[in-house]
Amino acid sequence: MNILHDERVDGALPNIDKNQVLDQLSRAMPDLEILSSTEELTPYECDGLSAYRVMPLLVVIPTRIDQVQTILKTCYELRVPVVARGAGTGLSGGALPHERGILLVMARFNQIIEVNPLGRFARAQPGVRNLAISQASASHGLYYAPDPSSQIACSIGGNVAENAGGVHCLKYGLTVNNILKVEILTIEGEPLTLGSDALDSPGFDLLALFTGSEGMLGVITEVTVKLLPKPQVARVLLASFDCVKKAGAAVADIIAAGIIPGGLEMMDNLSIRASEDFIHAGYPVDAAAMLLCELDGVEADVQEDCDRVKTLLELAGATEVRLAKDEAERVRFWAGRKNAFPAVGRISPDYYCMDGTIPRRELPRVLNGIEELSNTYGLRVANVFHAGDGNMHPLILFDANQEGELERAEALGGKILELCVEVGGSITGEHGVGREKINQMCAQFNGDEITLMHAVKHAFDKHGLLNPGKNIPTLNRCAEFGSMHIHHGNLPFPELERF
Repeated sequence: MNILHDERVDGALPNIDKNQVLDQLSRAMPDLEILSSTEELTPYECDGLSAYRVMPLLVVIPTRIDQVQTILKTCYELRVPVVARGAGTGLSGGALPHERGILLVMARFNQIIEVNPLGRFARAQPGVRNLAISQASASHGLYYAPDPSSQIACSIGGNVAENAGGVHCLKYGLTVNNILKVEILTIEGEPLTLGSDALDSPGFDLLALFTGSEGMLGVITEVTVKLLPKPQVARVLLASFDCVKKAGAAVADIIAAGIIPGGLEMMDNLSIRASEDFIHAGYPVDAAAMLLCELDGVEADVQEDCDRVKTLLELAGATEVRLAKDEAERVRFWAGRKNAFPAVGRISPDYYCMDGTIPRRELPRVLNGIEELSNTYGLRVANVFHAGDGNMHPLILFDANQEGELERAEALGGKILELCVEVGGSITGEHGVGREKINQMCAQFNGDEITLMHAVKHAFDKHGLLNPGKNIPTLNRCAEFGSMHIHHGNLPFPELERF
């Protein structure tokens, strides 16, 4: 399929009559909750990336699957864009509304349909909170492994759409590694089942393709997740370092030794201080960097691994290594890390969270690069990241009330992501591309690759009505991005004409 340079971002009709859409939906479903006034729409104008705001045409809040089907069929008939929204906690603008489209809120589909301890799976509607699945499974000694920091609020449907991870994804994987099946509706309102209750199914792995597709291929109506037995024991080591380079070396040494921690997290001094002031977790506020390493399993193995990791940390130059003395301290250590984002929010009026991934060996180089960029743009950066798998979350501190600071923060964030790509990484690990990183997609992928992505999108949604303007840039956009970003005289996408 050819993607033309002047292709529209979406297939919607140029002029959409709000009253016609409202009237047709109301007549088809008199009991459907529809929000249409400015006062009603304003709370839905952004997701967790609040710097980007768009007022939707309408907000619809269904409670039954047949309502969702009718909404999609109506929008398909009228060529109205549809953006699906779960809990609205996403950090990349993935659920940012379309100004000429419907915002489809799935939050009221919040029931856990089944917990099957024998089969070790659970079936849940898309609006179920991530943490609620583990809570419902706890009495069976089971839990759901992916644990993003927003797990108390984020929905399982949103987790699938973004392929969410968490602090334990090094050992237990991302969402794609922990689901068996999803039920979806296409833009035409037709039901599809991707995956199966078995661990494998024949044909192309459409479940993996759909996971992380950011609402561009279909609307999720049910998710079947894998459940794991709770580890018998979990221990956490906290290590302090006087320089980031030593902490990075320690991460590499642990993985090279064949040890796979349940979680392996790093924080720099700015994030350590912010979290300690907020949570009082007992963090070393004078350390340049800190590692949290959790080891879980059976008692004998965990104790042996703790001893090995402690030795590796000390050999790497740790100034102090502490083992959580009990479960309460283990939980407190993790609370400091999981609350790093709100903690940083207390020391700055605004912050901009990035989500790049890098090879572990490049950690010192990238952190040095971030420091140089921070100085260049005159904005502080707090670094919090999943060190074990190289998923970084630089938090750029700024004040949106100061003229030009938001624009500087966005520019700095883009440069950080381009640095991640330069060292062999990617622009996102778990937050998704959304609207935020769409320009950086042009830095990571070439024209042929982006054309293939458009072909997949076209196979599911030929008119481009589902979540338009997100995730996949047009080649036109990449050409314009390339013309504005010249590195050492070289243009990305030299095969594309410039405008």
